[in-house]
Amino acid sequence: MINTAAIYTDGSCHPQSGQGAWVAIILTDGGKVVLSGSVQDTTHNRMELSAVIEGIKYAQNNFKDIQHLHIYADSQYVTGLMERQYKLSHANFITSKGTIIRNADMVQELYRLGAQIQLIFTKVKAHQKQGMNINYNIDADKLVRKIMREELRKRTF
Repeated sequence: MINTAAIYTDGSCHPQSGQGAWVAIILTDGGKVVLSGSVQDTTHNRMELSAVIEGIKYAQNNFKDIQHLHIYADSQYVTGLMERQYKLSHANFITSKGTIIRNADMVQELYRLGAQIQLIFTKVKAHQKQGMNINYNIDADKLVRKIMREELRKRTF
């Protein structure tokens, strides 16, 4: 029975091309699962959110007894969203200038998923160097950059 998992996430976007990629590394007592994807015409924040959302959905669909997810992300934007949930929800995801917040669709999905399971976010330092211990944030960062390089090689500008 798996009731707790850790998810290390990272997202990346090439601003000139709009090519993006995301990675989620899910760790449980039962092992490690690596998820990844790539998207065109996207942003960095959408890729960071995609990594988190896809990791949560995978954990919920594959670990039926899951109760707690510890999410490690290097994105202040993503890790700060749960603290802003009350304010954003009560403003109907509208800014003080009267426009809908960026990425409202994904933010709302994150909040829906978070209502079903306890999410604990930890902000980690981006682009760390590998030390003596295994650091899955570094693994996620390396993998997302590899996917981006591969996707960019396929494209012509």
